[in-house]
Amino acid sequence: MSQYLVLIYQDERQVTEPAPGNPTMASHQRFMQANESALRGGNALAHSHSATSIRPDGAGGFTVTDGPFAETKEQLGGYYLIEADDLDAALEVAKQVPMAEGGVEVRPLLVLS
Repeated sequence: MSQYLVLIYQDERQVTEPAPGNPTMASHQRFMQANESALRGGNALAHSHSATSIRPDGAGGFTVTDGPFAETKEQLGGYYLIEADDLDAALEVAKQVPMAEGGVEVRPLLVLS
């Protein structure tokens, strides 16, 4: 079995913050129940305007700025960590992630030994 990170990208202007009773939250809860055997973790992220980015300044220090690492229309809004036999099985789970717009990216985790 391998582990995969399913990254959920969405246009934040189209998304409301998760809250109990929210239809999006209900969709994610159904997804989690249907795929509980594959899920190893996951969470929603606060909007990108709350991010703080850190970059090396080339002189041994760092530059710290408010905002996301990259300015894009679709931002990383959450993730699921799943376990699957192979990439094809991981993609079948990822296709079930609730999303009206945007998309998901599936990335295998590297095993570092």
